Parts: sequence; structure tokens; C-alpha cells
Amino acid sequence: MAGENQKYQLHIFFFPFLAQGHMIPTIDMAKIFASRGIRATIIATPFNLPLISRSIQESVALGLPINLVPIKFSCQELGLPEGCENADAISSPSLFHIFFKATTMLQEPLEQLLQEHHPDCLVAGSFFPWATDSAAKFGIPRIVFRGTGFFPLCVIESISRHQPYKDVLSDSDPFVIPNLPGIEIEMTRMLLPTYIITDDDTLFTRLFKAAEESEVKSFGVVVNSFYELEGIYADHYKKALGRKAWHIGPVSLCNRENKEKSYRGKQASMDAQDCLKWLDSKKPHSVLYICFGSRSDFTENQLREIAMGLEASGQNFIWVVRESKKDKEEEGDRDRDRDQDQGWLPEGFEKRMEGKGLIIRGWAPQVLILDHESTGGFVTHCGWNSTLEGVSAGVPMVTWPVSAEQFYNEKLITEVLRIGVAVGVKKWVPLVGDHIEKEAIVKAVKEITEGDEAEEIRNRAKKLARMAREAVEEGGSSHSDLNSLIEELADLSK
Repeated sequence: MAGENQKYQLHIFFFPFLAQGHMIPTIDMAKIFASRGIRATIIATPFNLPLISRSIQESVALGLPINLVPIKFSCQELGLPEGCENADAISSPSLFHIFFKATTMLQEPLEQLLQEHHPDCLVAGSFFPWATDSAAKFGIPRIVFRGTGFFPLCVIESISRHQPYKDVLSDSDPFVIPNLPGIEIEMTRMLLPTYIITDDDTLFTRLFKAAEESEVKSFGVVVNSFYELEGIYADHYKKALGRKAWHIGPVSLCNRENKEKSYRGKQASMDAQDCLKWLDSKKPHSVLYICFGSRSDFTENQLREIAMGLEASGQNFIWVVRESKKDKEEEGDRDRDRDQDQGWLPEGFEKRMEGKGLIIRGWAPQVLILDHESTGGFVTHCGWNSTLEGVSAGVPMVTWPVSAEQFYNEKLITEVLRIGVAVGVKKWVPLVGDHIEKEAIVKAVKEITEGDEAEEIRNRAKKLARMAREAVEEGGSSHSDLNSLIEELADLSK
């Protein structure tokens, strides 16, 4: 693929929002464009530079035209801790508003870079709404990266425009999402972010409104998805809603070798080879993988409930738990009995689960784990990256949404695609999530691992995985859409 379309000699800037869930797919996008011989430059703050550099090192070693450009981020000027240049590093919810406000200070240094390099296009995260105007100052087209799929984009558009939640009497009463193609989808107010259902003039309501206006003025939207997954929603988004968009995913599939997969994101808390060796010892489809993304921060009571549910399910498992401050303090003493150090684990849990369960505290090589033949199920928070990585691996899912657009993704997984089952979350609770009892966990796990219905779910998931891989190959739907985007940008640059 290297060198394809090289005659265009395009130069594209990639400017991801400062969070792992945005940076990882943006890095993959940059790799994909670079594989076509297009110069890809990723803009990163000093703290994030080493993380991104590690993720692209294999591509650079292969000679792909991809590089990094630093951008100054004066986070301390607004009261953020030193090095707080990534949303995943925010230690307190009260700092989120400061962090988002601080990102607006990136506008001036970005414009300096645009003036200096004058790329042919700027692909910038949706939470930089001002980037459209910044690019326009220099006659550069701005493409928005939303970080989610067409289905949630259509749902968000419909809810924002029609406000169907105002027609119900209580927060628990269901309402149908209007003007949506395909099957009828119901939601409740409890599953919606507070910044959507209130009229308060907050930072986040202003941010989302500005992002929408910026998107309309931009050159278009690039989406990490593929047509076979959500084609009717892609058509609706483009035609009925009048948005210009290209689907070029799943972008994670550009990472073909184990080393590339293990280098995505942060340094894994467990050696990838050790993880693969553990998986190699298990039977096909016998391991349950549990991970709730880089932002979910469950209470100790909820973590204990998950532990009891996993033990009661009888499944082999790999469970990724966000590293707490207590974990970090104990990094130098790995031989201590963690059962007594951490109240969220039932007494003796890790000893009883020895050989059957693996707990990874911190960051895990998720794509490597999902792609392994021993992995047979995925308990997920339904973030779009995790959703698409689960789809690409052909793994049935237990959906456990926490916040953001995750409840819309759950509907896609369980009702539209029918490749997973819901654990039973009833309300949107930022970061900590709604509380789920162990019985509900066991029930959901059994529904994707036992019986005829579980087999049907697995077959549908495997079929979608084959389609995902075909989509990114030459002649596939995403490969073709990427070609169209490249051709449009080439015409503009003449």
C-alpha cells in the first residue's frame, strides 16, 4: 500500500483532542494516510509526544512519511497540575472545566504551525471547534474527527434537534428517537447527559453547540466506521442531515503485527508476551475480557461486585482495572498480598482465581487480547473505540455504558447489530457509573457464552468481523471512501 496515491504529494496535519480515546484512533488514521504516501504530521503537546512517538515507531521504521510536531500547552497558567496535558491525567472532576478551557489556549500556537507549514488539510478533533476558523484563515480545509460512529451521530442529531425527552412525564418513561432510519430505538431521560436535557448555559453546553456549528462550516467529517456496519445511518447522516462525511475504519486494523498492536496507547502494565502466553494456555472462546476504558472510575463496592460476579460465572477472565493511587504507591513492592491491601477485592479472591483469572492494573494491550482466539467475550463500557475493536475481533459483548455517547452505542450493539447483551445499566452517571449487582453480571455473561442464542450472537459477531477486514482491503468500502477523500483533497490543493 505504501506509495499509493503518492503522486498527490499531500500534507495533512492531524490534531487529536488531548485524551487517549481521541489520540489512539487519530494516530491510526495518520498511519493509514501515510501508507498511501501522504505526508502525515501529528501535532502533540510535550507530555503526549513520547506516547505518540512510541505508537508510530514501527511505521516510521518502515519508512512511512509520518512525523510529530510539538505544540505548547500552558496548562499551569489556568491552575492545572504540571503535566496535565491529557484528559486521562485529570485527578479530580472539578478540573475538567479548567482542562477544557485550557485547550482553547492551543488556538494561537496551532495557527502559528499552520502558517509555518501550510498543510493541505487539517484533521482536528471535534472538541477544538475553533479549529475550523483557524484553518480558514490560511485557506486550509478542516476535517472534523468526531471519535464516534454514524449511529450515535444520528441519535445525537435527532435528540438535539427534536428534543423528544420533553414529551415524557418522568425520567424513567421511554421515548422513541424520532427521524431515525431502521428499527425503532427507545431511550429515557436517565440515559442522557445532563448537558443535553438542561437549558443551563454551561461550558459543556456551549462546547457542544460550538462543535456542531463548527462541523457544519467545516470541509466534512471523517468517521472511524465501515459501511457494512451501519450503512443506513451513514446514508441518513450524509443525505437526510446534509453532512459531508467519509468512513475509513476500522482504523485499528492498520496495526497488523503484534508489536504494533501492543504499542497502541500507553505502555502496557503487563508485558504483552506474558499476556499472550497466558491466553495461549486457554481453550478457544473461553476467556472473558473486562475493560471499561481509560476514564471510568468505579467505586470499590462496584469493583467488589464485579469480582464476585466473575467468580460466580465460572469463566476464565482478564480484568483491566484502572490503577489507583494506592497501586502506584505499591509499585516497588509487587510481592505484598494485594488481597489485604485492597478492600475492593473479596478476601482471598486472587488466590482462588490463580490460573483462572488475570487482573491487569492500569493499561492493557486491548486489541491483542481481543484478537486472540481464546477470547470469547468482552464486557465493555461501549466507548466507540472499544466497540469497533470488539466488532473487528468478532467478539460478543456485554454492554455496560457509563457516560458520553456510550448508551447510544449500547443500542447499536444489542438492538441493531444484535452482537451483545445489556448488563442492565439504567442511568447516566459520569465516571463512576450506575451500580450493577453480581447477579446481573452473571446473567449477562451466561447469555453470551451459553446456549443457542449465544451461538447465534457469536456467529453474527464473526460475520461482522469478516466484513470489517474486507472493508479496509483494496476495493472495500472504507478503502474506497478513503480514496474519494484523498482525491477531493488533491483537487483542492491543485
